[in-house]
Amino acid sequence: MGKLFGTDGIRGIAGEELTAELAFRLGLAVSRVLTEGKDGKAKVLIGKDTRLSGDMFEAAITAGLCAMGSDVYLVGVVPTPAVAFLVRDIGADAGVMISASHNPSEYNGIKVFGAEGYKLSDALEERVESLILGQEESCLCRCGAIGRVITGSDLIDRYRRHLISALSVPAGTKKRRILFDLSNGSASSTAKSVFTPSNTGGFECDFIAYDPDGININRNCGSTQMNALCRYVVDGGYDLGVAFDGDADRCLMCDEDGRIIDGDMIISAFAVEMKKQGLLKKNSAVVTKLTNLGFHQYMKKEGIGVTSTDVGDRYVLEEMLRSGAVIGGEQSGHIILRDFATTGDGQITAAVALNLLAAYPDMPSSVIFGQMRRLPQVSVNVAVPTAKKSEVMSSPVVIARKRQIEEQLADRGRVLLRPSGTEALIRIMLEGDDPEELDQCAAGLKTVIEGIL
Repeated sequence: MGKLFGTDGIRGIAGEELTAELAFRLGLAVSRVLTEGKDGKAKVLIGKDTRLSGDMFEAAITAGLCAMGSDVYLVGVVPTPAVAFLVRDIGADAGVMISASHNPSEYNGIKVFGAEGYKLSDALEERVESLILGQEESCLCRCGAIGRVITGSDLIDRYRRHLISALSVPAGTKKRRILFDLSNGSASSTAKSVFTPSNTGGFECDFIAYDPDGININRNCGSTQMNALCRYVVDGGYDLGVAFDGDADRCLMCDEDGRIIDGDMIISAFAVEMKKQGLLKKNSAVVTKLTNLGFHQYMKKEGIGVTSTDVGDRYVLEEMLRSGAVIGGEQSGHIILRDFATTGDGQITAAVALNLLAAYPDMPSSVIFGQMRRLPQVSVNVAVPTAKKSEVMSSPVVIARKRQIEEQLADRGRVLLRPSGTEALIRIMLEGDDPEELDQCAAGLKTVIEGIL
């Protein structure tokens, strides 16, 4: 792991851990890496979510890119997957997304996509990082070679058309009522114009949390805080609730009874349907170590292969590209459908979910997405300074306690202990058939970790 890049770009509290100076240096570094051995200027897209600090970082990164001779196309507020899509669509050399995803508004982050719409490889991230940290000098361009800034006013419309192309709800299909939670984030710029009756075959789509003010992104809304959405779905008699996170690369849902439909349940339903339609290439799905055991059991029953990776959508994608699988993702709602996108796209996920509702007009969402039997799972976060994560993970006391839990659960469950790639946390996850036992084990392991800090 590098000093700056985590599993999902660079992230931190805006103005403290992530500064305008760092963003400027990133612009310099990305531009230099892109222009090495290239004739002419590089073309770089920049998008952002709705955080107050987004304008500051956009300006700083733009300055760095232009100072090193790259032309910059400003897309404005867009979902992260829009940047990944548009990089390929207009033939840009790279894309930069300014977002801290599901984190509170005081955080921000920077993700970089290469020309193919995929996140930068570890090797390129290391190269960019070495330049940012001053291990190599950057020679700024002279006046005639400085890059220009172009406002891409039509770019977001290209992405909207792409989203609409994923919808295949025939006109006249039995009417369904869908409630979307836009998390006061990036989807606020796209979802209301995509999920219209004319695009959804007459489905009635309503929206909440679509009025961003710079600081209300992810606040009591979105895919990490779905209580309000679940309540409104039940009270309003909706067939399905759909929630995005701040940059709309995640999507979670709830059924007509207000029960959460997590990423495992979505992937399982999609994979089974894709197999029925002959669209499940390699007859497999790629998930992470956090994926519920019930998912594996259901896929085995349906004759679908499963590959598990380390936690993080980038590792899921790497395995998908290696194996040729076309569906994969995480329990958190990062779902990659490679026939449509090069990264997780919450609105593509929502579009495919609506298609599925249309295909089974007399079946409630609780049945469509409820075929997988989910085993009880307990997750606990322990606040651990980033500098101490390695010490905690290698502690003999922690290792011994984890091993004790594994022996206690035996073949009835499992325990996963891992450092967060984006936050100052150690994450504990236990799975088994007895929720009370899982709670006790998680609390005990948390106490051991806190005792050595």
